[in-house]
Amino acid sequence: MSKNRKEQSSNFVDYVKIFCASGNGGAGSVHFRREKFVSMGGPDGGDGGRGGHIILEADRQLWTLLHLKYKKHIKAVHGKPGSGQCATGKSGQDVIIKVPLGTVVRNAETGEQLFELTEEGEQRIIAEGGMGGLGNWHFKNSTKQTPRYAQPGIDGTESWYILELKVLADVGLVGFPNAGKSTLLSAVTAAKPEIADYAFTTLTPNLGIVPYRDHRSFIIADIPGIIEGASEGKGLGHVFLRHIERNSVLLFMIPADSKDHLGEYNILMGELEKYNPELMHKDQIVVISKSDMLDDELKQLIIGTFPKGLPHLFISSITNDNLEELKDTIWNTLNTDLD
Repeated sequence: MSKNRKEQSSNFVDYVKIFCASGNGGAGSVHFRREKFVSMGGPDGGDGGRGGHIILEADRQLWTLLHLKYKKHIKAVHGKPGSGQCATGKSGQDVIIKVPLGTVVRNAETGEQLFELTEEGEQRIIAEGGMGGLGNWHFKNSTKQTPRYAQPGIDGTESWYILELKVLADVGLVGFPNAGKSTLLSAVTAAKPEIADYAFTTLTPNLGIVPYRDHRSFIIADIPGIIEGASEGKGLGHVFLRHIERNSVLLFMIPADSKDHLGEYNILMGELEKYNPELMHKDQIVVISKSDMLDDELKQLIIGTFPKGLPHLFISSITNDNLEELKDTIWNTLNTDLD
């Protein structure tokens, strides 16, 4: 593995397990008013401050969870106790952790999905700080003029959480290793994925912005190659299959030199269905890549094997054949529901 590939792989982290402990609430104060010439001042103990929250915030500038890989224990500050003159204790400072858009949060023990962050600037509390206790002035009444007790602060929460990143992109490139996905991405975007003639060149999802007409654009993701059995963990397994869940359109890429074009498509469809049957409801486009090696007769033979009505194109990322037509097809597919 080349140095660049190692750096690319190590810098992209889409799964971390972190321990979060929010702050405890401060104790309420037992205090009585003390003033000159006032011998029996009433209760004036203030409330304790709230413990600090731990908050996740979505940031579109981030594309990896790498910054959390080596900071697994995150703790917020405790609230301060209340004091006299009904003064409330200082709340513990919140801890804000920025994460990429598309981050899913799960309870590490149960696996339950708690929430996901998909909008820029969206904030969600992952560990809520404990409430501060009430001071003794709250407990004064007609029968208890001098209450000598107050509430303790409520403890914060602590637990392990799993953060998973699902890449947010309009289009996901789906295909076997060496299907030409990285070559297409480099041809239609400014992304520079590593390209080589061996399996699993792409070890991490690559994102690229495709410029379109009238200054419009859409985002395309090159997902690491799927192989038969990927849904069961073979090859790169389902480590990267989850990224496909976020794509609006699935672009199936099958190389022209495949021995069984329909067979490859069916295997890819089968792996996606095993992983998540809901993927079958996404819009699909089939692309035969490396088509500069095909004549018209071979193209007709290949198309004749596919189901009727399935959008398809023959492209070549080397000669740029039909790349503009592909952009049009993708754009129209993405915006069908908006018309």
